[in-house]
Amino acid sequence: MTSAAPGRPKQARALSGGSEGHEVPSVGAEVLLAVESLTRRFGGLVAVNAVTLDLRRGEVHAVIGTNGAGKSTLINMLSGEIGASEGRISLDGEDITGRAQFRRALAGVGRSYQRTTIFPEFTVLENCRLAAQAATPKPWALWQSAKSCAESNASAREALAAAGLDGVADRIAGTLSHGAKRQLEVAMCLATKPRVLLLDEPLAGMGAEETERMLALLERLKQSHAILLVEHDMDAVFRIADRITVMVNGTVIATGDPASIRQNPEVRIAYLGEEH
Repeated sequence: MTSAAPGRPKQARALSGGSEGHEVPSVGAEVLLAVESLTRRFGGLVAVNAVTLDLRRGEVHAVIGTNGAGKSTLINMLSGEIGASEGRISLDGEDITGRAQFRRALAGVGRSYQRTTIFPEFTVLENCRLAAQAATPKPWALWQSAKSCAESNASAREALAAAGLDGVADRIAGTLSHGAKRQLEVAMCLATKPRVLLLDEPLAGMGAEETERMLALLERLKQSHAILLVEHDMDAVFRIADRITVMVNGTVIATGDPASIRQNPEVRIAYLGEEH
Protein backbone atom coordinates (compact mmCIF):
# COMPACT_ATOMS: atom_id res chain seq x y z
CA MET A 1 0.00 0.00 0.00
CA THR A 2 1.40 3.41 -0.93
CA SER A 3 1.51 6.30 1.51
CA ALA A 4 -1.51 8.54 1.98
CA ALA A 5 -1.89 11.76 0.07
CA PRO A 6 -0.72 14.83 2.05
CA GLY A 7 -3.33 16.41 4.29
CA ARG A 8 -5.51 13.29 4.57
CA PRO A 9 -4.15 11.35 7.57
CA LYS A 10 -7.58 10.52 9.04
CA GLN A 11 -8.83 9.11 5.77
CA ALA A 12 -5.65 7.09 5.46
CA ARG A 13 -5.96 5.60 8.94
CA ALA A 14 -9.63 4.77 8.46
CA LEU A 15 -9.20 3.14 5.08
CA SER A 16 -6.11 1.16 6.01
CA GLY A 17 -7.39 -0.07 9.40
CA GLY A 18 -8.82 -3.49 10.13
CA SER A 19 -12.45 -4.45 10.39
CA GLU A 20 -14.38 -3.06 13.36
CA GLY A 21 -16.51 -6.17 13.59
CA HIS A 22 -19.81 -4.50 12.74
CA GLU A 23 -22.91 -6.60 13.00
CA VAL A 24 -24.44 -5.91 9.59
CA PRO A 25 -28.23 -5.49 9.83
CA SER A 26 -30.42 -7.95 8.02
CA VAL A 27 -31.10 -7.30 4.36
CA GLY A 28 -34.76 -7.43 5.33
CA ALA A 29 -34.45 -4.48 7.76
CA GLU A 30 -37.28 -1.97 7.43
CA VAL A 31 -36.58 0.64 4.75
CA LEU A 32 -37.95 4.00 5.89
CA LEU A 33 -36.50 6.33 3.24
CA ALA A 34 -35.66 5.25 -0.31
CA VAL A 35 -33.90 7.34 -2.93
CA GLU A 36 -34.00 6.39 -6.61
CA SER A 37 -31.83 8.02 -9.30
CA LEU A 38 -31.87 11.37 -7.48
CA THR A 39 -30.30 14.14 -9.56
CA ARG A 40 -29.78 17.86 -9.05
CA ARG A 41 -28.53 20.24 -11.70
CA PHE A 42 -27.49 23.84 -11.26
CA GLY A 43 -27.36 25.07 -14.85
CA GLY A 44 -24.69 22.96 -16.52
CA LEU A 45 -23.34 21.63 -13.21
CA VAL A 46 -24.59 18.23 -12.04
CA ALA A 47 -24.14 18.43 -8.26
CA VAL A 48 -25.87 15.09 -7.54
CA ASN A 49 -25.96 12.51 -10.30
CA ALA A 50 -28.49 9.64 -10.23
CA VAL A 51 -27.93 8.69 -6.59
CA THR A 52 -29.78 5.61 -5.33
CA LEU A 53 -29.71 4.52 -1.68
CA ASP A 54 -32.00 3.57 1.18
CA LEU A 55 -32.12 4.28 4.89
CA ARG A 56 -33.17 1.43 7.18
CA ARG A 57 -34.35 1.42 10.76
CA GLY A 58 -31.56 0.10 12.94
CA GLU A 59 -28.75 1.42 10.73
CA VAL A 60 -26.37 4.32 10.56
CA HIS A 61 -25.83 4.89 6.84
CA ALA A 62 -22.87 7.22 6.31
CA VAL A 63 -22.32 9.25 3.16
CA ILE A 64 -18.70 10.27 2.68
CA GLY A 65 -16.68 12.03 0.03
CA THR A 66 -14.15 14.78 -0.42
CA ASN A 67 -15.22 18.44 -0.58
CA GLY A 68 -17.50 19.06 -3.56
CA ALA A 69 -18.66 15.44 -3.72
CA GLY A 70 -22.33 16.46 -3.42
CA LYS A 71 -23.00 15.32 0.16
CA SER A 72 -24.55 18.56 1.40
CA THR A 73 -26.64 18.92 -1.74
CA LEU A 74 -27.91 15.38 -1.24
CA ILE A 75 -28.93 15.93 2.37
CA ASN A 76 -30.60 19.22 1.43
CA MET A 77 -32.61 17.39 -1.23
CA LEU A 78 -33.66 14.68 1.21
CA SER A 79 -34.83 17.24 3.77
CA GLY A 80 -36.68 19.26 1.14
CA GLU A 81 -34.57 22.42 1.25
CA ILE A 82 -33.87 22.15 -2.45
CA GLY A 83 -35.80 20.29 -5.12
CA ALA A 84 -34.75 17.41 -7.32
CA SER A 85 -34.15 17.81 -11.03
CA GLU A 86 -34.90 14.11 -11.50
CA GLY A 87 -35.49 11.03 -9.41
CA ARG A 88 -37.74 9.98 -6.55
CA ILE A 89 -37.69 10.10 -2.74
CA SER A 90 -40.06 7.75 -0.88
CA LEU A 91 -40.95 7.69 2.83
CA ASP A 92 -42.55 4.41 3.90
CA GLY A 93 -43.23 3.74 0.22
CA GLU A 94 -45.00 7.07 -0.34
CA ASP A 95 -43.58 9.51 -2.87
CA ILE A 96 -42.50 12.72 -1.07
CA THR A 97 -40.29 14.12 -3.84
CA GLY A 98 -42.47 17.17 -4.32
CA ARG A 99 -43.27 17.83 -0.65
CA ALA A 100 -42.12 21.02 1.04
CA GLN A 101 -39.57 20.80 3.84
CA PHE A 102 -42.05 21.40 6.66
CA ARG A 103 -44.34 18.66 5.34
CA ARG A 104 -41.45 16.19 5.27
CA ALA A 105 -40.62 17.18 8.85
CA LEU A 106 -44.21 16.58 9.92
CA ALA A 107 -44.12 13.20 8.16
CA GLY A 108 -41.09 12.12 10.20
CA VAL A 109 -37.93 13.39 8.47
CA GLY A 110 -35.71 15.34 10.87
CA ARG A 111 -32.34 16.92 10.24
CA SER A 112 -29.48 18.75 11.89
CA TYR A 113 -27.12 21.25 10.26
CA GLN A 114 -23.38 21.78 9.99
CA ARG A 115 -23.63 25.00 11.97
CA THR A 116 -25.18 25.32 15.40
CA THR A 117 -28.85 26.34 15.12
CA ILE A 118 -29.90 26.56 18.77
CA PHE A 119 -31.41 29.60 20.51
CA PRO A 120 -28.50 30.49 22.83
CA GLU A 121 -30.46 32.88 25.08
CA PHE A 122 -33.12 30.28 25.92
CA THR A 123 -32.80 27.34 28.28
CA VAL A 124 -32.06 23.87 27.02
CA LEU A 125 -35.64 22.83 27.77
CA GLU A 126 -37.09 25.87 26.01
CA ASN A 127 -35.09 25.05 22.88
CA CYS A 128 -36.57 21.57 22.79
CA ARG A 129 -40.06 22.80 23.61
CA LEU A 130 -39.96 25.21 20.68
CA ALA A 131 -39.03 22.34 18.37
CA ALA A 132 -41.84 20.21 19.78
CA GLN A 133 -44.35 23.04 19.32
CA ALA A 134 -43.30 23.45 15.69
CA ALA A 135 -44.10 19.78 15.10
CA THR A 136 -47.53 20.00 16.76
CA PRO A 137 -48.75 23.59 16.26
CA LYS A 138 -51.97 24.67 18.01
CA PRO A 139 -52.92 28.02 16.44
CA TRP A 140 -56.38 27.87 17.95
CA ALA A 141 -55.10 27.77 21.55
CA LEU A 142 -54.60 31.53 21.78
CA TRP A 143 -55.38 31.60 25.50
CA GLN A 144 -52.83 28.93 26.44
CA SER A 145 -49.26 29.79 27.43
CA ALA A 146 -46.69 27.80 25.47
CA LYS A 147 -44.92 27.02 28.73
CA SER A 148 -48.04 25.28 30.05
CA CYS A 149 -48.52 22.99 27.05
CA ALA A 150 -48.23 19.54 28.62
CA GLU A 151 -47.73 17.79 25.29
CA SER A 152 -44.84 20.01 24.17
CA ASN A 153 -43.16 19.87 27.57
CA ALA A 154 -43.42 16.09 27.68
CA SER A 155 -41.97 15.75 24.18
CA ALA A 156 -39.15 18.15 25.05
CA ARG A 157 -38.20 16.32 28.24
CA GLU A 158 -38.37 12.95 26.50
CA ALA A 159 -36.03 14.23 23.78
CA LEU A 160 -33.58 15.65 26.31
CA ALA A 161 -33.50 12.35 28.16
CA ALA A 162 -32.85 10.46 24.92
CA ALA A 163 -29.97 12.81 24.09
CA GLY A 164 -28.50 12.59 27.60
CA LEU A 165 -29.22 16.21 28.47
CA ASP A 166 -32.02 15.87 31.02
CA GLY A 167 -29.60 16.93 33.78
CA VAL A 168 -29.04 20.37 32.20
CA ALA A 169 -32.60 21.18 31.15
CA ASP A 170 -32.59 24.52 33.00
CA ARG A 171 -29.19 25.68 31.77
CA ILE A 172 -28.99 28.58 29.31
CA ALA A 173 -28.18 26.88 26.01
CA GLY A 174 -25.46 29.37 25.10
CA THR A 175 -23.43 28.34 28.16
CA LEU A 176 -23.15 24.68 27.10
CA SER A 177 -19.93 23.20 25.74
CA HIS A 178 -19.66 22.81 21.98
CA GLY A 179 -20.33 19.09 22.20
CA ALA A 180 -23.39 19.58 24.41
CA LYS A 181 -24.74 22.16 21.96
CA ARG A 182 -24.48 19.58 19.19
CA GLN A 183 -26.30 17.09 21.42
CA LEU A 184 -28.98 19.72 21.98
CA GLU A 185 -29.44 20.06 18.23
CA VAL A 186 -30.06 16.32 18.03
CA ALA A 187 -32.47 16.60 20.97
CA MET A 188 -34.37 19.40 19.21
CA CYS A 189 -34.63 17.14 16.18
CA LEU A 190 -35.89 14.28 18.36
CA ALA A 191 -38.55 16.55 19.88
CA THR A 192 -40.29 16.59 16.48
CA LYS A 193 -40.75 12.78 16.69
CA PRO A 194 -38.83 11.84 13.53
CA ARG A 195 -38.34 8.33 12.23
CA VAL A 196 -35.53 9.35 9.86
CA LEU A 197 -32.59 11.45 11.08
CA LEU A 198 -30.44 13.36 8.56
CA LEU A 199 -27.32 14.45 10.45
CA ASP A 200 -24.95 16.85 8.71
CA GLU A 201 -21.50 16.71 10.32
CA PRO A 202 -22.65 16.34 13.94
CA LEU A 203 -19.06 15.70 15.06
CA ALA A 204 -17.62 18.90 13.56
CA GLY A 205 -15.31 20.71 15.98
CA MET A 206 -15.57 18.09 18.72
CA GLY A 207 -12.79 16.82 20.93
CA ALA A 208 -12.23 13.13 21.64
CA GLU A 209 -14.48 12.95 24.72
CA GLU A 210 -17.33 14.82 23.02
CA THR A 211 -17.02 12.59 19.97
CA GLU A 212 -17.36 9.49 22.14
CA ARG A 213 -20.56 10.84 23.70
CA MET A 214 -22.06 11.63 20.30
CA LEU A 215 -21.16 8.21 18.89
CA ALA A 216 -22.76 6.54 21.90
CA LEU A 217 -25.88 8.65 21.31
CA LEU A 218 -26.06 7.62 17.64
CA GLU A 219 -25.65 3.98 18.61
CA ARG A 220 -28.69 4.30 20.90
CA LEU A 221 -30.79 6.27 18.43
CA LYS A 222 -30.33 3.88 15.54
CA GLN A 223 -32.32 1.22 17.37
CA SER A 224 -35.53 3.17 16.67
CA HIS A 225 -34.52 5.38 13.74
CA ALA A 226 -33.00 5.27 10.29
CA ILE A 227 -29.94 7.55 10.32
CA LEU A 228 -28.12 9.22 7.45
CA LEU A 229 -24.75 10.54 8.62
CA VAL A 230 -22.70 12.99 6.56
CA GLU A 231 -19.34 13.28 8.28
CA HIS A 232 -15.68 14.10 7.57
CA ASP A 233 -14.23 12.27 10.58
CA MET A 234 -13.41 8.99 8.87
CA ASP A 235 -12.22 7.24 12.02
CA ALA A 236 -15.63 7.90 13.59
CA VAL A 237 -17.49 6.93 10.42
CA PHE A 238 -15.81 3.54 10.20
CA ARG A 239 -16.57 2.90 13.86
CA ILE A 240 -20.28 3.82 13.84
CA ALA A 241 -21.55 3.16 10.30
CA ASP A 242 -23.35 -0.04 9.36
CA ARG A 243 -23.25 0.93 5.68
CA ILE A 244 -21.24 3.55 3.84
CA THR A 245 -21.93 5.27 0.53
CA VAL A 246 -18.99 7.00 -1.13
CA MET A 247 -19.58 9.94 -3.49
CA VAL A 248 -17.17 11.55 -5.95
CA ASN A 249 -18.19 14.53 -8.06
CA GLY A 250 -21.88 13.96 -7.32
CA THR A 251 -21.82 10.27 -8.23
CA VAL A 252 -21.90 7.19 -6.00
CA ILE A 253 -18.83 5.05 -6.62
CA ALA A 254 -19.41 2.47 -3.86
CA THR A 255 -21.87 1.36 -1.19
CA GLY A 256 -21.29 -1.38 1.35
CA ASP A 257 -20.28 -2.30 4.86
CA PRO A 258 -17.13 -0.69 6.31
CA ALA A 259 -14.91 -3.69 5.54
CA SER A 260 -15.85 -3.77 1.85
CA ILE A 261 -15.47 0.00 1.52
CA ARG A 262 -11.95 -0.21 3.02
CA GLN A 263 -10.94 -2.70 0.38
CA ASN A 264 -12.66 -1.02 -2.58
CA PRO A 265 -9.97 0.07 -5.08
CA GLU A 266 -12.02 2.99 -6.44
CA VAL A 267 -12.43 4.37 -2.92
CA ARG A 268 -8.72 4.06 -2.23
CA ILE A 269 -7.89 5.92 -5.42
CA ALA A 270 -10.44 8.66 -4.68
CA TYR A 271 -9.24 9.22 -1.11
CA LEU A 272 -5.58 8.26 -1.16
CA GLY A 273 -4.53 8.69 -4.76
CA GLU A 274 -3.45 5.04 -4.92
CA GLU A 275 -3.00 3.36 -8.25
CA HIS A 276 -3.02 -0.19 -6.86
